[in-house]
Amino acid sequence: MLEVIGVGFGRTGTVSLTAAVEELGFGPCYHLRKMFERPEQVQIWRRAGRGEPVNWNQVFDGYGSSVGWPGTRFWRELVHWFPQAKVVLTTRDPDLWYDSAKHTIFDADLVPPPGTVESHLAPMMSLVEELIFDAVFDGRLDDPDRAIAAFNRHNDAVRQLVPAERLLEFDVTQGWEPLCHFLDVPVPDRPFPRRNDRKQFATFIQAKRRQLSADDIAHRTSAPPRNDGIA
Repeated sequence: MLEVIGVGFGRTGTVSLTAAVEELGFGPCYHLRKMFERPEQVQIWRRAGRGEPVNWNQVFDGYGSSVGWPGTRFWRELVHWFPQAKVVLTTRDPDLWYDSAKHTIFDADLVPPPGTVESHLAPMMSLVEELIFDAVFDGRLDDPDRAIAAFNRHNDAVRQLVPAERLLEFDVTQGWEPLCHFLDVPVPDRPFPRRNDRKQFATFIQAKRRQLSADDIAHRTSAPPRNDGIA
């Protein structure tokens, strides 16, 4: 059952927040990277995108928190489904956010279209395109004004819907104190995690593509030979 729901857009410090809530005992945390480890859930997320009923307890079975996409795409549903969970909205200067997104998650060289990637990766990239790039940004990732407008609309909607006592607006540069105070846990005696800068993001994507490509080759070479009825 989720105890913490992070509803900020990607590139607002969501990977750092993921590491932080896990260190504070609210793990494991579901993040976009976790989806790459659970490809069997792609169809569940796709059903959610079509507005079909989803058992969120099943999706987040075994998780103590969710941060960033794909959960953020359905933040209203999650806030309603888990009424006891505290909500963290990671924030960032909108222009700095877009500049970071443009060079990472919106970069086709790093996050290629589904039709150009290995077969094991394609369903997940298709889901990212469908649920985030198209549904949130109307596919206009190269338009900073439209993207920033979507970013601001999202943050304003969270502020309006989530009761103040459940919501923390958090800039990860603030460190442990406001987060720990909000979650009512002691402040750790170690630095706040700083994760997923542009270089780390590129390294992760490249490593994941290599891994899935190797898995794809192994799957195809281990598959039984086809019987075409030819002796």
